[in-house]
Amino acid sequence: MSASRVNNNRDTYKAAAIALIVFGILYLIDKLASFSALGLPWVMNKDNFLLYTALIFLILKRDKSVGIILVGLWLVLNFGLITALLGSLSAYLLPLGLLLVGLLLYWLSGR
Repeated sequence: MSASRVNNNRDTYKAAAIALIVFGILYLIDKLASFSALGLPWVMNKDNFLLYTALIFLILKRDKSVGIILVGLWLVLNFGLITALLGSLSAYLLPLGLLLVGLLLYWLSGR
């Protein structure tokens, strides 16, 4: 097994372990002092756990592909929330975002 593959596995295990620790801490805090009672019900939203995992993987792994894919999944799952937050700008941001992602993928495929 090559050294880069071993480091990639080590990064993956470390990121997964930290994600599980964070989830455990969040659940423990929620049981001791409910986030809803503190005015933070969004912290324990199931969709946000995907975002937490994505951020942890982006921070801890050298290979950012897993984190980017998880952020993309979170964006797709929460498209309604994002468009509601952006208001009228969302009509322009989606086409521009698709254009930018397409250009980036085209540029990366030519390298």
